[in-house]
Amino acid sequence: MPIDETIASYSDLAFKSAIVVYALVWIMLVWQFAVARTAPPRQLVTAGGGVDSDSVTPGRVIEEPKRPFAERLGAMGFSVLFVAVALHLLSIVLRGFATHRFPLGNMYEFTSMSCAAAVLIGLVLLREERYRGMWAFLLTPVLILLFLAGTVLHADAAPVVPALKSYWLPVHVTVVSIGSGVFLVSGVASLLFLYRLRQPAGSESSGIWGNLARRLPDAESLDRLAYRTTIIGFPIFGAGVILGAIWAEAAWGRFWGWDPKETVSFIAWVLYAAYLHARATSGWRDTKAAWINIAGFVAMLFNLFIINIVVSGLHSYAGLN
Repeated sequence: MPIDETIASYSDLAFKSAIVVYALVWIMLVWQFAVARTAPPRQLVTAGGGVDSDSVTPGRVIEEPKRPFAERLGAMGFSVLFVAVALHLLSIVLRGFATHRFPLGNMYEFTSMSCAAAVLIGLVLLREERYRGMWAFLLTPVLILLFLAGTVLHADAAPVVPALKSYWLPVHVTVVSIGSGVFLVSGVASLLFLYRLRQPAGSESSGIWGNLARRLPDAESLDRLAYRTTIIGFPIFGAGVILGAIWAEAAWGRFWGWDPKETVSFIAWVLYAAYLHARATSGWRDTKAAWINIAGFVAMLFNLFIINIVVSGLHSYAGLN
């Protein structure tokens, strides 16, 4: 069927609008993170733990203190984030309707889907206000990847190459893209965990870096978040690799051929398996495990960009002109 250029243009418009709204959300959340107080204001209390009765006029209604502007701005930014996600998902759905296929046929579409998965898993796991400061760091790689997707990696709406015309495309690539998005959250959590260790809770060190670190969740919470997300992403990504092997047998007559894409995917999977093992091993569960987790995420990025763009192989379906 011919490409619907009108719907394709709406898809591109929704994608660009999503980037603009994501950037607006990022600015608001960075503002909150940069200027928010690190501790709540003190209140005058009596020896019994209540409010000092001498400071209260009988019959007077005590109003709640007004929230600081930075906190209100951050709360508004988190609400606007749902608008950005809706526009992002709309761009993916419209791309599918425009091309009459599942919208995962090139690097532009894969990167967009992975970023959407990262933000959605973030909305599930980072909904508590104590994790609000993490959004400034999570949206940074999301914005960078979406910018690259909309510029360097962008491909016009078109049918997929004959090799991708298979029912395995939506199954295999969707699972892998979701797993990649989950690992993005995990990688950011481990990076912040290593940074937070330099400024443990209760540290009196001054300076901008110390103040910023204390606005993050404690190191234990960040480490636990990285572990939880990896537990979610590891079986998803592993299932994607297995499904890819099944598709390879149907398409090329073999389950595994050590193609560059297959090889680096396997290396990334092994690194994440090593992280989970190290996380449960005494003496490795802190910084060493976190570095292994970051190495796994670097392997994912290497697989996405270097393997698809630079290295020639059976999986060279980047869709770049």
